[in-house]
Amino acid sequence: MDLSEFKIKFNELKSKGFVPSTRKGPTGIGHSLETYLGLTENNISIPDIEGAELKAHRSGSNNMVTLFTFNKKVWKMPPLEAIRKYGSFDKNGRLGLYYTMSLKPNSAGLFLNVSDNDISVRHISGEVIAEWNLEILAKHFIKKIPALIFVSAFVEERDGWEYFHFYRAQFMSGTSPNILAYQFKCENILVDLRLHDKITMARNHGTGFRTYENKLPLLFNEIKDI
Repeated sequence: MDLSEFKIKFNELKSKGFVPSTRKGPTGIGHSLETYLGLTENNISIPDIEGAELKAHRSGSNNMVTLFTFNKKVWKMPPLEAIRKYGSFDKNGRLGLYYTMSLKPNSAGLFLNVSDNDISVRHISGEVIAEWNLEILAKHFIKKIPALIFVSAFVEERDGWEYFHFYRAQFMSGTSPNILAYQFKCENILVDLRLHDKITMARNHGTGFRTYENKLPLLFNEIKDI
């Protein structure tokens, strides 16, 4: 499906008003949009329209989505050393760094520092744990999400079943280090450390860069209604 065909099909769907969800649960909105547009799970695994990822959003929802993970050459302190120095134990007694970083220091004294050129996880002592260059992050963001078709829907519940009115579609593309720096400062992009002590090494599940669904439009250079 190309963008012009999407626009025709979306406007047809928009004109129908509220339509019943095709699936119960959190994934119902995405499945419904794909189904009504003719992008069924049987013939397409990841909807892609002229290089743009398709994302459906319940208006008013602040669910979180992972943008990407990135760890390459960012650790200023050996990860295992960082775990043993600043980690905490989970309910299973496993020592790890499972923290969502913010500008305010957490219980371990770690916080997210944002400058014009980079972001870093630091300790209140001044020690730098890991650092990401914003230009590299922007390039990685564009590589993972070169463009996004962001479809918003009003939601009604009728007799325990969701109904969606898909009322707006926006095409979003591009970002920049300045945009990312500002969104980190606003804490609209969160950084999840996800690693633990595996005795002889650190088991890293990938540092996650996450945002709220309703903040996604703030991360792009260009936004236009379809």
